Amino acid sequence: MAVLNGIHRAAAALSAILCVAPVPARAQAVPTPAAPTASTASAAPAGPITIVDGRGRRITFARPPQRIVSVLPSLTESVCALQQCARLVGVDRYSNWPEAVRGLPQMGGGIDPNIEAIVAQRPDVVLLATSSRASDRLEALGIPVVALEPKTHAGVRDVLRTLGTLLAVPPEQGADRVWREIDAGVQAAAQSLPPKARGVRVYFEVSRGPYAAGTASFIGETLARLGARNVVPPELGPFPRLNPEFVVRAQPDVLMVGNSSMQALVPYPGWDSLRAVRAQRVCLFSPAEADVAVRPGPRMADAARIMARCLADKAP
Repeated sequence: MAVLNGIHRAAAALSAILCVAPVPARAQAVPTPAAPTASTASAAPAGPITIVDGRGRRITFARPPQRIVSVLPSLTESVCALQQCARLVGVDRYSNWPEAVRGLPQMGGGIDPNIEAIVAQRPDVVLLATSSRASDRLEALGIPVVALEPKTHAGVRDVLRTLGTLLAVPPEQGADRVWREIDAGVQAAAQSLPPKARGVRVYFEVSRGPYAAGTASFIGETLARLGARNVVPPELGPFPRLNPEFVVRAQPDVLMVGNSSMQALVPYPGWDSLRAVRAQRVCLFSPAEADVAVRPGPRMADAARIMARCLADKAP
């Protein structure tokens, strides 16, 4: 069945939910809205800046970083949403929004980036995921690292605030403004739904495994705000790897699949018995839609609109 075969084109890696300069300002380890442009919003002048990153490490910078390498797409997007795109000098291979970042040097993958390429850019700071294996290697070379990896709505708001502090962008111009736009957009998407879409039981697959978006994840929180019921309970964690039979037993009303790899894969055993599959109540997101839906950052309102459209179209 074409629909069933399409269901299992999942993201290549779960992390995709997630590539002669002045002397860098080294850290001291006291360890849809319109896309933002590459222009830099005027940041308030600041002296030493101290932040606490996702590893709980307290890091002090002598001045706001001006040369930034970001190797996590959601962090790249967040820097640009704060109108600081012009400070980026390198990104991971998956950072593809806004358009301004596509011409930047690529630093490899986010989990295991190209250290040599990063060093060549002489960054003031490298932004990466807390799960990245590159932190210790970069810090050993004297390159400051800030590790951030939001998994919930509150985490996204905290990351925006941390980045705003790091980049000396006043909250009312930066983090608070962006969060208000996200929150209002999600609320508007919820209000747009017809009554039949309320209470629909949803399974959201993030990548092949299957890896699901649980109730405790930012995707699960968005679904809850849309009035949907996630079949993956919070006790399984934000992004659990499931036995395919779990979904068969759960019998969701609608399947949502984040698909950024477009690689045909073998269907999971038993999924041809799912009522949602038989009734074609499946939303197989395009690569562009999947990028939006699985990234915890400034485009979460767009993600809510994508999910709301699926619910409106596929609700039984």
